[in-house]
Amino acid sequence: MTVMNVEKKVAKNMNLSQYGISNVTEIVRNPSYETLFEEETKPGLEGYEKGIVTELGAVSVDTGIFTGRSPKDKFIVKDDTTKDTLWWADQGKNDNKSIGQEAWNDLKELVTNQLSGKRLFVIDGYCGANPDTRLCIRVITEVAWQAHFVKNMFIRPSDEELESFEPDFVVMNGAKCTNQKWEAHGMNSENFTVFNLTEKMQLIGGTWYGGEMKKGMFAMMNYFLPLQGIASMHCSANMGKDGDVAVFFGLSGTGKTTLSTDPKRALIGDDEHGWDDNGVFNFEGGCYAKTINLSKEAEPDIYNAIRRDALLENVTVRSDGAIDFDDNSKTENTRVSYPIYHIENIVKPVSKGGHANKVIFLSADAFGVLPPVSKLTPEQTKYHFLSGFTAKLAGTERGITEPTPTFSACFGNAFLTLHPTKYAEVLVKRMEAAGAEAYLVNTGWNGSGKRISIQDTRGIIDAILDGSIDTAETKHIPIFNLEVPMALPGVDPEILDPRDTYTDPLQWESKAKDLAERFITNFDKYTDTAEGAALVAAGPQLD
Repeated sequence: MTVMNVEKKVAKNMNLSQYGISNVTEIVRNPSYETLFEEETKPGLEGYEKGIVTELGAVSVDTGIFTGRSPKDKFIVKDDTTKDTLWWADQGKNDNKSIGQEAWNDLKELVTNQLSGKRLFVIDGYCGANPDTRLCIRVITEVAWQAHFVKNMFIRPSDEELESFEPDFVVMNGAKCTNQKWEAHGMNSENFTVFNLTEKMQLIGGTWYGGEMKKGMFAMMNYFLPLQGIASMHCSANMGKDGDVAVFFGLSGTGKTTLSTDPKRALIGDDEHGWDDNGVFNFEGGCYAKTINLSKEAEPDIYNAIRRDALLENVTVRSDGAIDFDDNSKTENTRVSYPIYHIENIVKPVSKGGHANKVIFLSADAFGVLPPVSKLTPEQTKYHFLSGFTAKLAGTERGITEPTPTFSACFGNAFLTLHPTKYAEVLVKRMEAAGAEAYLVNTGWNGSGKRISIQDTRGIIDAILDGSIDTAETKHIPIFNLEVPMALPGVDPEILDPRDTYTDPLQWESKAKDLAERFITNFDKYTDTAEGAALVAAGPQLD
């Protein structure tokens, strides 16, 4: 077996047999982007391994039928480590389904057999910009573009750091193999993404979707950090010229990446962050942006990031290499990953800042009820964080093709591994200590039947960040009991009160009562504690 590192021989005596992988012909460890480009576009590659060079210089790949995560195929080993700490699927609505050790052993043998005897790519990286709490991760795959994805998305160690690198968590991606014994194992299908917190390992089979590796590590950070009193957040974050930090919570497709990528502010990160005693820090070293309907005019920073070393997923590429960003025939969930330095205005040298003073909850309201922006009281902050109302937007999960109203605790229910109240408790403590204020921003629809424009939403975000929203005259929105500004610079004043977007205001009232009932029903699960019961008053009220 040979170990290859293109720039420097830092891999030394890497031994993958400790993971059950044998007879490896060559290990390509932490290759350069140039090497990855050659590997993923070389002649002879077929199927989903093949990369296509686009006119923008970025390589594009096809992930097959898996164009989003497959939460029904996610399982976690239930053992002494996890049985009493994890938030299991039988304790609440979540994707943390349990699996036994025997099934894990079978799946591990399946994946290691798939990877044995092959030429493998090994990417070592960090999940977390804080050296004190980061996870050292090792991803093993036989597919070049998957290695490229991992290199883009996680924090890249220096050559010196690689010399002494010891992984805390190992991901073995066997996308080419499937589990024929899935029924006997009590699983959902032949495809799987499975975690073992005792072995600190993730196994992937059947699905080629790159996001399973990224979100898998996020779920693990969501387990380890809150238990140390550190907030683990599904949010983007950026920093102003004066060092002020804002965080943007929201599910996939609600605008986290778009709204935090702001030419007037330095990007900390676009999706996953922690908040400790020193401030807010990124988990990742890259961005994973949606590209459906992308235009250079509306989102220049993201568009300009799509160049050599970026990796596109499931976009339509014409024979001349041109990209049709408007084509959703494959999926609505077209994506691009790129190293964070493809965004010009980022926090350097590492992706972290001070304590946040603005916390923004992004919600894509498919009902057309919520105002574009409202300032929240501390009690409303807790209520709406635990509610996590949004819409599942088209294509971000397999089988979801139309906007579907949903409640996702902490704006990230799919990635929570502890009970939601733990995340709320830690976040609110951090906010109170920092004196941070919270706002609810609707990036979804209103009574016109159209989505609120990105220009108006950017104007709203500007008003939050520059403080002008705090001096604006407000009016009260009934049922949801929200205070909304009557005018903001650069924002169409006719949209600020959602009732004004309906030809008949009674239509809004009817929809608002319907949505309020859904909020109340959803929040009922938190009323078994005194604190949860007290928060009911901060939510919508029906006479």
